[in-house]
Amino acid sequence: MHFNAKEDYTLENDRVLLRPLKSEDIGSLMAFSMNEPDLWKYSLIPANGLENLQNYLNIALKGREAGTVYPFIVYDKLTNKYAGSTRFYDIQENHSSMQLGFTWYGKQFQGTGLNKNCKYLLLEFAFEKMKAERVEFRADNNNKRSIAAMKSIGCVEEGILRSNCASIDGRRDSIVFSILKDEWNKDVKAKLLSRIQ
Repeated sequence: MHFNAKEDYTLENDRVLLRPLKSEDIGSLMAFSMNEPDLWKYSLIPANGLENLQNYLNIALKGREAGTVYPFIVYDKLTNKYAGSTRFYDIQENHSSMQLGFTWYGKQFQGTGLNKNCKYLLLEFAFEKMKAERVEFRADNNNKRSIAAMKSIGCVEEGILRSNCASIDGRRDSIVFSILKDEWNKDVKAKLLSRIQ
């Protein structure tokens, strides 16, 4: 797998720009944290409120330093506003695999096609530039919006990890999805591209 966490990667198309998340981006994300706290209802790392948002950014940036996480801030070109954040995490170069998640967008950006554009750019980068063999996605099994979004981009459901991690409310069941390089090349890329054009 070809990847250097210290390098600055910017991904963009006509609709969206993803650039590496930085500590000073706290100002661009603060309004979501203060005004839309339920965005993190299902998140393992909540970012509601200033303290939680600072912690959220610190964890992401420490992960990037360690080479296992690569976080992005999402900029919506349609509205000329920052829309949220997403990241690659659990990057395993020896297995040519990673997870894609910790994705959230402000409510005004949900259901606008922004997510499909982001996922297209991220998956294209993962499979074609990083040469990944597998991209995995996980969500709280109660998070119906997230599950529907994963299915809509062509992810294959693998199953449920029962009570596999701690959550804000105790324990959670995590649903696991994935896309493999062969699936991306065969039809997932073309179908996703047709949906964003």
